[in-house]
Amino acid sequence: MENGIQLHQKKKYIIPVCFLFFSLYSSIGQSTDNLRLSNRLLPVSDKNVFRSHEYYNWGGSIIKGEDDLFHLFYSRWPKATKFTGWLVYSEVAHAVSDNPSGPWEYKETILKGRGKGFWDAITAHNPKVKYFEGKYYLYYISTNLGDNSDYSEEKLMETSLTGYSHENWKILRPNQRTGVAVSSSLSGPWQRSDHPLIEPSGPITTLTVNPAIDRGGDNRYYLIVKGDKPNEERFIRNQAIAIGEKPDGPFDMQPDPAIDYLDTEDMSLWYDSERSRFYGVFHAHSFIGKITSQDGIQWKKAKDYEIMPKEVSLENEGVLTPDRLERPFVYKDESDIRVLGLAAKDGDDSFIITIPVENN
Repeated sequence: MENGIQLHQKKKYIIPVCFLFFSLYSSIGQSTDNLRLSNRLLPVSDKNVFRSHEYYNWGGSIIKGEDDLFHLFYSRWPKATKFTGWLVYSEVAHAVSDNPSGPWEYKETILKGRGKGFWDAITAHNPKVKYFEGKYYLYYISTNLGDNSDYSEEKLMETSLTGYSHENWKILRPNQRTGVAVSSSLSGPWQRSDHPLIEPSGPITTLTVNPAIDRGGDNRYYLIVKGDKPNEERFIRNQAIAIGEKPDGPFDMQPDPAIDYLDTEDMSLWYDSERSRFYGVFHAHSFIGKITSQDGIQWKKAKDYEIMPKEVSLENEGVLTPDRLERPFVYKDESDIRVLGLAAKDGDDSFIITIPVENN
């Protein structure tokens, strides 16, 4: 009886101590999530808006080069193909600026669809540029028409002008994948991957698109891609995590999604070494949001979760409320976040907005 009482008393102490340790660990993790963006976004002027007369501009990614210029890699496609031309005629273009918030000047086109016989036969879209281990990595998405390899240029234009209801759309959309091109210089040449980086599995089905990647504190590479949510009749997309030892893969898909509680797209991902955690910025139907993770696998809403509604403050005290505001991208230098980039569609025009971020 006495031994039983002593054992019971030990259990009474063990449980509170374990609970205290768990609470302390959780509070430490929470305390490092103190990055705020929602109160630091500055109004934009014309120099922060990148338009092209004959092209839709979309989805930028910024990196600083060895020339001390800022390099913007972005999607563009001819307005003559309509906005739905992104799935058929988008190309990855390159612009430069003295400042990460613009103004931007078009320099060259980097990637287009490679043509019949390649996984990236049709379109090159939604780029993200990174510098890892002495090389530049340009992640992008593309598609193909599968076994239907006898298509003509006229059929492609018909697909582009018709849009979502065209029979080819049902082939092109599920054939979308993420790939990478590698170069020792931002001026190229760019060596493309022979195969996509990753196939849909686990928490996503149908397609793997809109990549974002960074190297974690463990020197592994954490890739986020978007796909359709499994076993879901509604049109909802999940964000999935894959991990690799090298920036060009192979990548292992993780079983748990980063986001599956609402329909989201277009993640921008980075590892914050100061806070020892990952952050991701995404767009949902009505706002631009932020999630965070300490291990890159289990994600949750950041404290500063809703960064902004889908409207942009202007220097003249007006507000721009475009038809669509998507493709968030965070440019961070060695010390702090400098720019929040967004793609906007307003009427029959689309453009890139590089919003300056106030110093923290």
